[in-house]
Amino acid sequence: MNLYLIGYRCSGKTTVSNAIAETLDWDFVDADTLLTTACGKSIKEIIDTEGWASFRRMERSALEQICAKKRQVVATGGGVVLDAANIEIMKSSGQVVWLVATAATIHSRIRADTNTEHLRPALTPKGTLAEIDDLLVERRPFYERACDFFVQTDKMSIDEIVRKILAQLNEEDIEKL
Repeated sequence: MNLYLIGYRCSGKTTVSNAIAETLDWDFVDADTLLTTACGKSIKEIIDTEGWASFRRMERSALEQICAKKRQVVATGGGVVLDAANIEIMKSSGQVVWLVATAATIHSRIRADTNTEHLRPALTPKGTLAEIDDLLVERRPFYERACDFFVQTDKMSIDEIVRKILAQLNEEDIEKL
């Protein structure tokens, strides 16, 4: 089994997944990196040249490839939960943890991430903070449906988030994973 971390962009999925993988001595997989490496384009380039529908098909294919292996901690793309098939794929092959952060925290993290503008497309024409607010509301039911449990990550260190997730997963759960 695998452990999947879901959440909005810059919610900490990659950093936390990597730390959990090190703690458990499991493999770390960044689904977006797997996808972009396979096609040789950034997500922004894929969206600009092929569109969202094509990107979402590639995302599902990457997720299916990931599920073929076990004992991985997977940082998913922020919109992976928009496809019900992706939710089923994750739930059938592991546990799903939603990393929750406020719009203000996400906005701060996006502004600090020098790669965001160049590698990730804007999701709406509204601008960063308004876009985050709207999409957090829109995506909340998808994240809720997909997750086995969630962790509020605002004002928590990476180590605290990792400890909280591992505490939520008891030893029996980890052995099953």
